[in-house]
Amino acid sequence: MAAMRTMLSTYESAEDSRSATGASGEPVVVFDEVSLAFDEKVVLDKISFSLLPGHMKLILGASGAGKSTVLRLILGLLKPDGGEIWVHGQRVDQLSEAGLMNVRADISMVFQEGALFDSLTVRENAGYRLFEEAKVQFEDADRRVDEVLGYVGLAEFADRMPSELSGGQRRRVAIARALASRPGLLLYDEPTTGLDPITALTMDAEIIKLRDLEHVSSIVVTHQLRDAFHIATHQAVVRDGAVTFAPVTPEKTAEIAFIMLKGGKIGFEGTAAELRASADPHLKAFLS
Repeated sequence: MAAMRTMLSTYESAEDSRSATGASGEPVVVFDEVSLAFDEKVVLDKISFSLLPGHMKLILGASGAGKSTVLRLILGLLKPDGGEIWVHGQRVDQLSEAGLMNVRADISMVFQEGALFDSLTVRENAGYRLFEEAKVQFEDADRRVDEVLGYVGLAEFADRMPSELSGGQRRRVAIARALASRPGLLLYDEPTTGLDPITALTMDAEIIKLRDLEHVSSIVVTHQLRDAFHIATHQAVVRDGAVTFAPVTPEKTAEIAFIMLKGGKIGFEGTAAELRASADPHLKAFLS
């Protein structure tokens, strides 16, 4: 509980910081007519979108539609065949590996399987990035790890090995690791795939809290429609020192958008209500 109270006490200052960062209206991510093909297969065909500070994009699409490819392009792991990609004001498709490392320092990613180190404890996994950075004092890194493990409800599991955890707990360790470095951009690649419905809802709650309380800009790639709509239609608020969840307000709705990839293009971009109301036969079939 002490760790949770510490995290809650930082939300106001975090919000001020995020607001200052986004005061100029500069997008965190911009895709400008980005195209990519593997041999003869066109994966992305001149797609364009932008992500503003503190906002969220939920990317949907059939298998092979290019959802995870978007994340790899943001990280500079792939180079587009055409178009421009900007992250934190830098054009990543033209950066050297050294330049990309600077951009990636403010990005964290949560993988489908958690991608934990089996030989490291929960604490060591959660703090891996901090412990490896010479710029961060060990005492400060250790304190931050305590905070984030408390935040995701795993403080008592700090000394356990990943093999001793459930699938949902491993995903929450991945969330803690992503949160530890206080990233400005958080990428999720199928974060609830393979989890039972109840455990998936706990993951959804962590994603919502990071978006609304830590004000982290985020992109969620998923084919789990139930989780995607839950994340898009609920928001986290702090009341009397406790985190609660409520339906999104109109203001928050405007900050959360779905992107539907189809045939290498963006077939839809809009709110959850707009997606549900769409008369497009392909969207209706996908959602059924």
